Amino acid sequence: MHIHILGICGSFMGGLALLARAAGHRVTGCDANVYPPMSTQLEAAGIRLIEGFEADQLALNADLWIVGNAISRGNPLLEAILDRGLPYTSGPQWLAEHILAGKWVLAVAGTHGKTTTSAMLAWILHEAGLAPGFLIGGVPQNFGTSANFSDSAFFVIEADEYDTAFCDKRSKFVHYRPRTAVLNNLEYDHADIFPDLAAIETQFHHFVRTIPGNGLIVANAAEPALERVLRRGCWTPVERFNDPAGWHVEGDDADGSLVIHDAQGEVGRTHWTLLGEHNRRNALAALLAARHAGVPIDAGLAALSRFESVKRRLEVRGVANGITIYDDFAHHPTAIRATIAALRGKVGNARILAVLEPRSNTMKLGTMKEALPGSLAGAELVFCYAANLGWDAAAALAPLGEKVQVSADLDALIERIAAAARPGDHVLVMSNGAFGGIHEKLLKTISGRPPAAQ
Repeated sequence: MHIHILGICGSFMGGLALLARAAGHRVTGCDANVYPPMSTQLEAAGIRLIEGFEADQLALNADLWIVGNAISRGNPLLEAILDRGLPYTSGPQWLAEHILAGKWVLAVAGTHGKTTTSAMLAWILHEAGLAPGFLIGGVPQNFGTSANFSDSAFFVIEADEYDTAFCDKRSKFVHYRPRTAVLNNLEYDHADIFPDLAAIETQFHHFVRTIPGNGLIVANAAEPALERVLRRGCWTPVERFNDPAGWHVEGDDADGSLVIHDAQGEVGRTHWTLLGEHNRRNALAALLAARHAGVPIDAGLAALSRFESVKRRLEVRGVANGITIYDDFAHHPTAIRATIAALRGKVGNARILAVLEPRSNTMKLGTMKEALPGSLAGAELVFCYAANLGWDAAAALAPLGEKVQVSADLDALIERIAAAARPGDHVLVMSNGAFGGIHEKLLKTISGRPPAAQ
């Protein structure tokens, strides 16, 4: 079957394309503003990419058109498909019918940590010899790909609450029908489609309703929103983590320790390379989900000692003149705060220069702007790229005082960062997009300056 995917370079749709190709289908796709790592993954898999959404792509004569959720009515290719009455479907529905059917699905949901927790879970199952398939919204460095097609009975999926498609406004995850589900946390996000937190809780409730009685829900006990979701109706056993009287985790960034406890005491420990309390909690969630699939905690901990994280999660992009440049996907205030705290645990008293692109739909709307100063307070200097925003970033970040600089000119912002950075500094770049290639531009600009000028 020839499948053509509209919006193929999104993290979900790109992974789906890889799965469809591995399953034996001919796959092509189109998108705008293509950038790595997804574009390079697709090209390496031999999947043809077309820039844009022109209606002349109908000449491809695809057997099925899969429409990504970023595609809206008015898109020229979508309108041509509808006018011609051609067969189309959403990505989550195709995935559910052609990849997940008959599998033991392990789904990881939550506002934060989905990608990293899913990657941990897939790696634990892999190391246990279960050879899982997976679809993750990032590139786990242990695997080097965001998706894996497998004949295994197990499939790990990052379960996103964003809507499914132009024709299906339910959250993606209601299609997946997991046997094991992680509910990592729940905060307000996706302001472009949800009016408030209660609306997101309703979608999580719909998700919970799909989990069978012989399944398992691994839920964060410290999240009031998740408790409200479960009180609305739950027909599945629940195992809670982040509970001081039950399953909880301890550890230290200084020595890389990761220690797991249950109500009776210590269950196991290991050392690993990830930073931050949030990642230790992600690890515990992954361990409990893997245990439901038959992997003992000690085997899971051994696997995590070899876990190499996910690209764009505090990923070091380079060092120039003693200044380290990091790339991170953080784009919600809670994630921004946690990422800065995790880096602080690594660098101690060294200066952190936080560089933020408020790029997500929620950020562009300004819904979270009041929370930004607090989330960035842990950095010594803050730089914000304020292009294409519907709100005044300088005013919103004014509580940070003189340590913040805002600019709508990317080149000017790069010059300011390079001028401010000194040897020993750590420049933390946070965005859920390509950010105009800022990482390489910063490395080049800083490298061109003599160290004494820093």
